[in-house]
Amino acid sequence: MTFEQALAALEGIVQQLERGDVPLDQSISLYEHGEALRAACQRRLDAAQARIEKIVTAADGRASGTQAFDTES
Repeated sequence: MTFEQALAALEGIVQQLERGDVPLDQSISLYEHGEALRAACQRRLDAAQARIEKIVTAADGRASGTQAFDTES
């Protein structure tokens, strides 16, 4: 399942739960499935962020390398 598919499925679950028209047992199952989808989406986002690098520029404005996205300059 792609990130986009997982997110769409999660949004569908949220809509169902917000309507409040599903029985309690089904609501619990939906919530559990939604939590699993949320965790999967978060893992993918965390992995993507770890791969993002920002370009470090030298004093003359030219690119001099890269560094991890979350480190301070």
